[in-house]
Amino acid sequence: MTEKTTTIYLKNKDILAEIHRSKMSYCWKESDAVQQYDYIVSELKTFHNRKTKLCPEGAINLAREARANRLSSEAHKAAVAAWEEANGKASTKPKADQFEINPKKIPVTDLVVRLMTFEHIPLEPGRKNNPKSIADHRAKVNFPPFKHFMQNEDGVWREVLRSHWAGDLETGEFNKERGQITNRLGAMFLKLCERYSLRSNWRGYSYVDEMRGQALIQLTQIALQFDEGKSQNPFAYYTAAVTNSFTRVLNVEKRQRDIRDDMLCDSGQMPSWTRQMESQQAHLEGIERFNALKESDGTEVAPIEIDMDLEVSTEIDLDVDIDAELEVSEIILEDSEEA
Repeated sequence: MTEKTTTIYLKNKDILAEIHRSKMSYCWKESDAVQQYDYIVSELKTFHNRKTKLCPEGAINLAREARANRLSSEAHKAAVAAWEEANGKASTKPKADQFEINPKKIPVTDLVVRLMTFEHIPLEPGRKNNPKSIADHRAKVNFPPFKHFMQNEDGVWREVLRSHWAGDLETGEFNKERGQITNRLGAMFLKLCERYSLRSNWRGYSYVDEMRGQALIQLTQIALQFDEGKSQNPFAYYTAAVTNSFTRVLNVEKRQRDIRDDMLCDSGQMPSWTRQMESQQAHLEGIERFNALKESDGTEVAPIEIDMDLEVSTEIDLDVDIDAELEVSEIILEDSEEA
C-alpha cells in the first residue's frame, strides 16, 4: 500500500516566520519573550492611541489586536498538537474560538514595539560617492536595522532587543556576520526556483540550470531585506527577484547568440535556427507593412503572377565525359506552347 503524499505550499505566513527567525540570529535580546513584535514604528513618539491619517484606529489598539491574535493562535496550535498526540476523538478537537483573547485586557507594558533605526550602526563615510539616505552614511548591513522597546510602568521606554549586535548593550559591539538564514528558508528558496523554472516560458531553454543558479544567488543576497513594515507579501517580493534573475540570464544568452550568429554569417556559414526564423519573420512583416502602406495610399498593387504551367525537358542528348568536371551555369525552362 502506497503512502499518501502531502503537498505543502509556500505561504506568506510561513515565509514571514522563517524571515523573522533568520533575523533574530543577528540580534541581541533580553529574553526570548521579546522576539515577537506587535507594532512597527519609525519614531517611538508615534506609538499612541490618538487617531491620525496614517493610523485612524490607533497604534496601541492595533498592537493589542496583533498580540491577542498571535497569542490565541499559538495557544490553539499547542492544544491541537496535544490532542493529536493523545489520539483524541474528533468531537474533542480544540476549536480556535476557545482560545480567543480580548485585546482590551492586554496591558500596554506587555506590548513590544519595533523601532526602525540606524542609531547603533557605525558611520562609514566615503562608502558611497553621492549618499542620498541615512543608510548610505552607515556601514552596509544585510537587512534594515531595528530595535525592540517595551514601556515600563512609569512610561519610560526600555530597549530589549537590538539587531546586528554581539554581546550585551554595555560591552557589546556591532557585528553583522554572527547570524545566518535558517535551513527551512533556504529550502523554500530552492523549491521556489525549481518550480518557477518549470513554467512553460522557461523550461524549454537549455541553460535553465544557470537561470536557477543565478536566481538562488540573488535570493541569498536579498533574503532578509524584506521589510515587514511595508508589506506582508514576501512571496511576491521573492518571485519578482527570481523573474528578474531569469530575464537577466536570458538577455545575456541572447547577446552571446547574436554575436555568434554574426560571426557565422560573416564567415559564410549558416547561423542558428533562431536567427533564420527571425530573419524570415522580419521579411514577412516587411512585406505586410509594404502592402498595408500601398493600400492606405489608395494605389493598386499589381499581384505577381507566376506561370506554373511549365514543362522541364528531361531528354538531354549530349556526349558527356563522366570523368570531366561539370559546372552548371544556367538552367533553361522551355515553354510547352509555341510562340
